[in-house]
Amino acid sequence: MKDPRIAEHDQRPRRRLIFAVVDGCDPAMLRQAIAEGRAPVLARAVAEGELHESVAAFPSVTPVCATALATGVRQDRHRIPSINWWDRSRERYVEYGSSFQASRRLGIARQLADVTYHLNGRHLAPEVETIYESLDDAGIRTGGTTFLITRGRHRHRLARDRVATKLSAALLRAPLMGPKELFFADLVATRETPCRSRFGHPGMRDQHAGCVSAHLVEHDLVDFLLLSLPDNDTHSHAHGPAAQLESIEAADREIARVAEAAGGLDRFFAEWALVVASDHSHTLVERRTDARAAFEPFGITGPGARKKRDRIAYCPANRAAMVYVLDPAERPTLLPQLVAAGRGAPGVELVVWRDEDGTGVISAGEDSAEGGEVRFRPATDDEAAAGRVPAPTAGADGAPIPDGPVADVPEEQVLRDRRGGTWVVSGQLGIVGGTVVDGVLRSTSHPDPLGRCWSALTCVNSGDVLLSAAAGAEFPDWGGIDHVGGGSHGSLRADDAVGILILHGLHDQDDPRGRPELAPDAWSIEDATPIIRRHFGVDTPKSPL
Repeated sequence: MKDPRIAEHDQRPRRRLIFAVVDGCDPAMLRQAIAEGRAPVLARAVAEGELHESVAAFPSVTPVCATALATGVRQDRHRIPSINWWDRSRERYVEYGSSFQASRRLGIARQLADVTYHLNGRHLAPEVETIYESLDDAGIRTGGTTFLITRGRHRHRLARDRVATKLSAALLRAPLMGPKELFFADLVATRETPCRSRFGHPGMRDQHAGCVSAHLVEHDLVDFLLLSLPDNDTHSHAHGPAAQLESIEAADREIARVAEAAGGLDRFFAEWALVVASDHSHTLVERRTDARAAFEPFGITGPGARKKRDRIAYCPANRAAMVYVLDPAERPTLLPQLVAAGRGAPGVELVVWRDEDGTGVISAGEDSAEGGEVRFRPATDDEAAAGRVPAPTAGADGAPIPDGPVADVPEEQVLRDRRGGTWVVSGQLGIVGGTVVDGVLRSTSHPDPLGRCWSALTCVNSGDVLLSAAAGAEFPDWGGIDHVGGGSHGSLRADDAVGILILHGLHDQDDPRGRPELAPDAWSIEDATPIIRRHFGVDTPKSPL
């Protein structure tokens, strides 16, 4: 049966679509790779289509951002808060793969189950549709390669015919729900191909994804295909952002491989649509700064059973971290102390939390270039319509802040952001590089700071206090691993968070988002999945009330 959400007004044939995710791709490195002739397929897609810079979620780490890419919503709705987090309901750490050492410290069997089953099961909000689920429901033939988000409408049994999968099968027994055609490492393969992933070994994952994708395209098995190209992220972590030229070139070769399977580049660009996105970017790590030490006096619970003296959980995530109060009754007492500890921790630029009244707060940390804090909350409809908070919380004379760039908002004022949000704000916006022009908050150094922080703070699985690292700093993970000398991400800063979004051959290429309230250059990783749904004529699911 045809999905009732499919639009009836436009019956033009819709191209099949490749959604390529180049993990961690930096816009500057992509432009350099194109300029040097290293990425000819992406160069053509940009020349004939559009290249936008899109902003990641905060924390800007892969599980949060990949889920946003695959669902079209941030973590306030999809519920995946970080790469490492504390599950309050089960009183344990969740670890999606910060490093092998972190997985071993917290339990490899548990980590495998979390990534393979729980992320797409009980962790990912059931009411939030993935792109696979939306297109499966519409009768569109879906396919996907190894990617954190797999949830679709089709049940797949795990392979048990290879050594690695036999070992994993002892731990992973249940089927996976996924797209119609799914190739997930060597765990799931819906059909026989000549392709092997070597169990997702770094450096081989792009080649496996390109191989199976070419097979699916050559044999006309998919209308939509998610081509996951994660090796750029691994390469950048190891060698630094400048080394992305080599890994972007490698990713481009795999997209070319798929295009050749479609009949060559000319035919591919004539008959297929292409969306290329990155989930975040990378910045150079120059120093290891362990914020954990600032919180040890409070009693950090470990991977085993909680001890009587343990009062908090600490969850590092590259260039971000979260702190959880274990006993909700202690939150009013502990929260101010944890905030103070975060402000004094080395390498911390920003400390983010919600006060007891629900107001969001962003405060300068020890390594912030400026002092102060910003207090913010979403504006009510009446406040947004009025344009400023009614007296007496407005300025003493009731006047709005003046026109022109303003970095300080001493008393509460209604401001708009460039993604259509409206906020009641006060404080020193300079700590997030913010200025106000004509009532609109702008920041180049920390893009969309209020919207991204609010999504993090209102995620049910987020910590009570969030930390964002200063430029060049990184917090080691539970295995003691950092990326000093290499690249990393996670913070609120643009260097970590601004990625790519390439659009080519879409059904509504002139207006792919269909959202006139958004500034023309204000793009987000949230935009990718709604754009793809719109391309196929499938309405985006309504947000629950």
